[in-house]
This record gives sequence, structure tokens and C-alpha cells, in this order.
Amino acid sequence: MLKNRPTVTRISDAVAVELEKRILEGSLKSGDRLPSEREFAVELGVSRPSLREAIQKLVSKGLLDSRHGGGTFVTNRLDAQFVDPWHELLSGHPMLHNDLLEFRQMLEGQAAYFAAERATDIDIQRLDGLYAALDSVYVSDDVSACIDADVAFHQAIADAAHNVLIGHMTASLMKLIHGHVANNLAHLHERPLRWDQLRSQHHAIWQAIRNHDPEAAARAAGSHIEFVRENLTDANREIERRLSASRR
Repeated sequence: MLKNRPTVTRISDAVAVELEKRILEGSLKSGDRLPSEREFAVELGVSRPSLREAIQKLVSKGLLDSRHGGGTFVTNRLDAQFVDPWHELLSGHPMLHNDLLEFRQMLEGQAAYFAAERATDIDIQRLDGLYAALDSVYVSDDVSACIDADVAFHQAIADAAHNVLIGHMTASLMKLIHGHVANNLAHLHERPLRWDQLRSQHHAIWQAIRNHDPEAAARAAGSHIEFVRENLTDANREIERRLSASRR
């Protein structure tokens, strides 16, 4: 009898690990639908029964959701357990908003630093495309498009940092502060000078990452969030003044 019997890895276990890796790194995102079983088995080079067993393992972990006749989707489990309780607390405790912006400043500054240090050619190409999309909507009146482009740009930076936790925390944070982003962009859009400043800040972040200059990227990201913080404060004060005037 062998005392040190070699460990045999089941194919389905190896496939499950590969799928988990894709979810963690963000190549499979919340809401994404997996390819058909036949196509995915061919892509991974495994049998359909092995793929089916691997998917079931991740379904049991709550990372995938198989819908009868509707396909298999990546769940939002990694995001929801962070976002849901904080979303409720933020709505009831305004003093948390400043803490949230401080956390965003720390997180995005570090993300930009790592992105400038670690971004691959593929990351830079993706960032170039998303920056071009963001810059093009600045000249439009479509604030909703600006919000989507802004979020996508910042998420691309987080992904280019090549740190799994930064990528997922940024995605969660963007969901948590979506209302803040919308209010801030709407406020700035009515002020052309500040709108141009915002545009310049995103250009500075993008350029520093393209130049692989971590210190400049971190400074640019930090200055951007500080600018956002100041303008959200101004916007809240303006809302309060209007409410006060309406009560007179």
C-alpha cells in the first residue's frame, strides 16, 4: 500500500478553479452569461459532463446561477454582501458620505499607482478606448452617458491594477456611490469651467498610467477625488440653500 499516494485532480475540480479565477479577476463579471455548454466545453478542452459538474460546484458556492432553459450567469454575491448593508446605512447616516469619499480617494489613488506600474499593452488599449469614449461624451448633454463612461473608465483602471481585491472593491464602491456620481456630474455639467477641470483631471490620470508613472498617476487620482469631494459639498450646500429659501 502506498503511504504517499499521489493526489489526482478531478477534471471538474480543475475547471471549477479556472471559472473561479475568471470571476475573481473580472473577466467574468456579475450578470455575465456563460457561453453555451457545448461552446464552453470546447473552449476549455473538457467534456460536457466535467463542465456541468464544475458549474454545479460554483452554483453551490453561490458564484453562479443556473436558470432552467435560460443559461448560467455569474451572480453578484461578491459585491452584494458588501454593497447591500452599506447602501442602507449611507441613506440613514449622512456623516458616512465623507468617510466614503476618503475611502474612495485611498482606493483609487492606489489603483492608479498599481495600474501605472503593472498595466499590460492590452490594459492600455482597453483604457485608451474607454478614455476616448469618456472624453467624447464631455461635449454632449447626455449626463447619463457621462456617468456610464466615467464608471467604466475608473473600473478599467482598477482592473489594470491587477489586484483582485482592488478590482472587486472598486466595482462594489461604484455601485454604492452611483447616486453620488450622478449628482456630482449633474452639478458640474451646469458649470462649464469646472466641467473642463473634470475633463482635464481624467486626461491627467490616463496620461500618467500610459506613461507608466505611478507617482503621477496616484497624485492625479487623489486630486480628482478631492475635487469631487469639494464639489459634492458645494452641491449639498446649494440644495440646502434652495430648500431654506422655499420654506420662507
